[in-house]
Amino acid sequence: MAAGMYLEHYLDSIENLPFELQRNFNLMRDLDQRTEDLKGQIDSLAKEYTANARTLSSEQKLSILRQIQQSYSKCKEFGDDKVQLAMQTYEMVDKHIRRLDTDLARFEADLKEKQIESTDYDSTSSKGKKGDTRQKEKKTAKTRSKVKSSDEDGSPKSAQKKVKLLQPGEFNNPSANFGNVHPSDVLDMPVDPNEPTYCLCHQVSYGEMIGCDNTDCSIEWFHFACVGLTTKPRGKWYCPRCSQDRKRK
Repeated sequence: MAAGMYLEHYLDSIENLPFELQRNFNLMRDLDQRTEDLKGQIDSLAKEYTANARTLSSEQKLSILRQIQQSYSKCKEFGDDKVQLAMQTYEMVDKHIRRLDTDLARFEADLKEKQIESTDYDSTSSKGKKGDTRQKEKKTAKTRSKVKSSDEDGSPKSAQKKVKLLQPGEFNNPSANFGNVHPSDVLDMPVDPNEPTYCLCHQVSYGEMIGCDNTDCSIEWFHFACVGLTTKPRGKWYCPRCSQDRKRK
């Protein structure tokens, strides 16, 4: 495939990428703004609670504390949604980078294939020309020898043979045989060794992931499938290891 075709296909594949990235960034910016608004409400409720703590009834105090708790929970949900959007954006860009690496590897393989075919063609053509030249030289020498012999002989038959021998012969060029060159299969590009790994499977981030609420968790992030989840659980969630440690305590 020509270089122009590789470039055209790749540009077609990333045509919608800027719009998708812009949409994700706008969603993250909106989540940030909503989180800031909730933090402002929490500050106002906290000031109201501390300023009127002595005059507020127990029900009023409990109501304010519930509002603060709900606002904090909403902020945490917004934060989780933002993390998911960031991971989705990263995977989106990484997918196109991997495709570009694969296309570059295939393009290099095609170039090597053409170079090998060109080398084989030049080698075969050179051998054919040398053999043709030697054949012509032998026939020319043989013809000259016969012409010289006929000049010494004055018979009409020899003269006719002389005229016949002086007519140039036609020589056919040998056909060139080309070897079939097959490029090596192109494998997918390996994962960046510097990219961090997560989860119990020790793989890079992909798909939906959930974070362990244990601040001392050594792994932190887990793939839904690896921990048997299909949807995001409500409340706090602990990974299998941290859950066992908590039960032991």
